[in-house]
Amino acid sequence: MLLVLMFGLTHIPLIRRVLDRPAKGWNGVLLAILFGLIGIAGTYAGVVVGKDAVTASFLAVPLGPSEMMAHSALVGVVLGGLLGGALIGAGAGAITGIHAAYMGGVASDSLGFSMPLLGLLAGLIARFFHEERIIAPPKSLFIGVFAPILQTGLVLVFTTSSPLSIVLVNEVGLPMVLTSSVGICLFVALVRAAFREEERAGALQMQRAFTIAEMVLPHLKEGMSEQAARATAAVLMRELEADAVGVTDRERLLAYRGPGYPDPAGFMAEPFAREALRTNRIQTLARKGQEPRLFNDLGAAVFVPLGGSGQPAGVLALYFRSAKQIRKIELEFASGFSRLIASQLTIMQAEQLEKMGRDAELRAMQAQIHPHFLFNTLNSIVTLIRIDPENARQLTVQLAQFMRSSLTMTQSSLIPLYREIEYLNAYLTIIRARFDDRLVVECVVEQGLEHVMLPPSTLQPLVENSVQHGLRSKSSGGWIRVELKREGDRVCAAVEDNGIGIPPDLRHALGEMPISGSGSTGLGIHNVNQRLKALLGADAALRFENLAGGGTRVSFTLLDDKGGHLADETDHSHRGRRTAG
Repeated sequence: MLLVLMFGLTHIPLIRRVLDRPAKGWNGVLLAILFGLIGIAGTYAGVVVGKDAVTASFLAVPLGPSEMMAHSALVGVVLGGLLGGALIGAGAGAITGIHAAYMGGVASDSLGFSMPLLGLLAGLIARFFHEERIIAPPKSLFIGVFAPILQTGLVLVFTTSSPLSIVLVNEVGLPMVLTSSVGICLFVALVRAAFREEERAGALQMQRAFTIAEMVLPHLKEGMSEQAARATAAVLMRELEADAVGVTDRERLLAYRGPGYPDPAGFMAEPFAREALRTNRIQTLARKGQEPRLFNDLGAAVFVPLGGSGQPAGVLALYFRSAKQIRKIELEFASGFSRLIASQLTIMQAEQLEKMGRDAELRAMQAQIHPHFLFNTLNSIVTLIRIDPENARQLTVQLAQFMRSSLTMTQSSLIPLYREIEYLNAYLTIIRARFDDRLVVECVVEQGLEHVMLPPSTLQPLVENSVQHGLRSKSSGGWIRVELKREGDRVCAAVEDNGIGIPPDLRHALGEMPISGSGSTGLGIHNVNQRLKALLGADAALRFENLAGGGTRVSFTLLDDKGGHLADETDHSHRGRRTAG
């Protein structure tokens, strides 16, 4: 009978919540009272043992001076210590011991003392198994054997081993050891089974929610559009046992799957849907008795907010014909699904913000390159206006064409190499107009590399750096060589000149930060280097070296995707082309 009571207690939600929470404060008091009452129940279900007879009754009566009980009160006391800790065990033992002392009999004083002591000892022993949420049944059986043995020993101590007490202890000792130890073991097994059942159900629902969330998230990445909502509703209708599914944004019903179709305006007017949006919590609606149904004989609904950080982006409505269909398992799924969607949308929003910030930073770097080049070219035009107006006019026209092409090219973070070469040739046309025959620029591209991807305006600033700084002291005989060739699975790009080289004190900082002094800010080189690393990785960073015969070599490597990232353009006019200016 006691085990039936135990089984019922473990399936009462209130009792399970009390058992599941930490044994502190009021919850500790409730646990002590609970296990104390279990101990009292074990006392009342005992058997009265007298000098000449054994009496069994459904409820034990106060005992005479020559009587003792064979009972299972220790089950509640020891369980209190094993499941709640030393203080809970001592509290449950005190409640049970006071009741046992009130019952009277030969062992009344010893029971009033031994019950709290045994509860305290059980709690102290349980500390050795603190890593287990619920102690294992075999261990509890082992502990349960010693508790009644110690209790009967204390009975003999308190009664000074009188002949009557020895006789009675011999009568009740073995039955109490067996019933108490087995009862403790079985009750612990019941508690473990109850919690494992709950954990298994929760784990299955979380796994189910995770699987369905994986199906839904790809549709929600672009926001709460009608197309995304329809795809989401189709997945949920297929995977869930709901009678209908609706998906909304914050203003209107976007998609619905199921019998009939709700009035969109009426749906958003539903107070439970608005409450789910306002509080970001699951809301449950169930029509009872003669209350009007929702629509098409649907009488219950669960409104699940779909949101990341901040306010929910919409609501998922699961409709049922009856409130009986909304079981705890459905609510567990809705809760897990809502949390998963919220966390994943928050992560996606953070990734989008990070990408937007990175793109904005790259755009800012790109925007800084054009004014840098524009400033140098306009200076040349100002100089040519006085001495060669026709050449200045041609240079202005070429600059306008160059800037127009740059506006379209920089809309992408990566472009194919042949477009970068076209851009470089447009720049070289301007250089040719500025320097006549004083400078020769050679561009050599190995065949088959036309579609290797790189950031726009990568080669042009490197060539411009050679023109403006490396060759600034050369009045004639200057040359620049741009070469791209395949080296294994990489493409090596290099820009060489026969200029003055890089000062040793600047080489370590060049490309890593804008440089002041030496007539240069180093802004173009810095931006090129940062964009290469941001878009292609640290391995693509610029490398600087001075040539043995004088001059500078700036190089970097690109991944040879062998056509893996092809642009939409079909112009192959620079395949294997060598140009010179």
